[in-house]
Amino acid sequence: MFDHAPSQKTLVEVDGLKLYFPITAGLFRRRVGDVKAVDGVSFNIYQGETLGLVGESGCGKSTCGRALLRLYNVTDGSIRIGGVDIARLSADALRRMRPTMQMVFQDPQASLNPRMTVAGIIGEPLDEHTTLSRAEKLARIYELMDAVGLSRDFANRYPHAFSGGQRQRIGIARALALNPRFIVCDEPIAALDVSIQAQVVNLLEELQDRLGLTYLFISHDLSMVRHIADRVAVMYLGKIVELATREALYERPMHPYTQALLSAVPEPDPVHEASRRRIILTGDVPSPANPPQGCNFCTRCPKVMDICRRVEPASRELEPGRFVACHLYETATTAGATAAENGSGKTRLSTNNPTTQQGV
Repeated sequence: MFDHAPSQKTLVEVDGLKLYFPITAGLFRRRVGDVKAVDGVSFNIYQGETLGLVGESGCGKSTCGRALLRLYNVTDGSIRIGGVDIARLSADALRRMRPTMQMVFQDPQASLNPRMTVAGIIGEPLDEHTTLSRAEKLARIYELMDAVGLSRDFANRYPHAFSGGQRQRIGIARALALNPRFIVCDEPIAALDVSIQAQVVNLLEELQDRLGLTYLFISHDLSMVRHIADRVAVMYLGKIVELATREALYERPMHPYTQALLSAVPEPDPVHEASRRRIILTGDVPSPANPPQGCNFCTRCPKVMDICRRVEPASRELEPGRFVACHLYETATTAGATAAENGSGKTRLSTNNPTTQQGV
């Protein structure tokens, strides 16, 4: 279990989470394999913090976020929110837990019912989980619209009458309706114009400060994650390969995949941008239905060693609060084997800023 600050109160505890989708074939649809969308993920999220979850498209970020809210039935592992393991809760018990955890979806247009008014969309959770009177519900709807910066005059309009940013504000208001403690933000700015993205992120931060919310912020926009997240987890092919504080990860990435990701982030300084070197990963991402033996990243890693193709690396705490799953940083007997392999022509990975690494 990832844990680096015992003094902080843990709200979400994920231990060994697995989510496999069956592959069937033949006339009788027999199970012939699994798509390992999330494969043994463990982390904690502390009360009031934002954990960023980043990685390439298809790595399992969104699936992991949905699994945390039991929108999918998990294959294995535990998910504790406020001390309650929701991974095995019955439907009735899970329904009672729903007000505690909510989600802001990626596409605001697809996640809003086009046949419902704004008041109907925001008030639907109140209809399902509360016994408020009609006047009390309307007052709560107006309160939520004020909180996300929507005019009360919009209450009887339909989603098609709004811009993308306004639709996302409606989705955020709906997520806040039941006073949740934990919100999964599944790429909430990916479908928005660049000019609107900062407004939505600032709104999420203001609401977090005001209401004490805890976020899992899923995104492929590394610049935005650097702005909003307290800690960052890097995911590749269903596994977390590195988890660290925001400052440590962006200043000194340690896993080769993290270095490659951060080397793609543009520099605002034109001089640095012109001189920096990208780390170009060759090859395609393996299929989660047939991941490679050993390390999932061994087929594309510029620093791959023989042991990487045979043994899956365990996640180790290399520094306080910093976990890395890579054979390059193993100690004791395994470190000796690694050093021997490095001596045969392979170079030990540098932990300098990725922008100084050589392209592959």
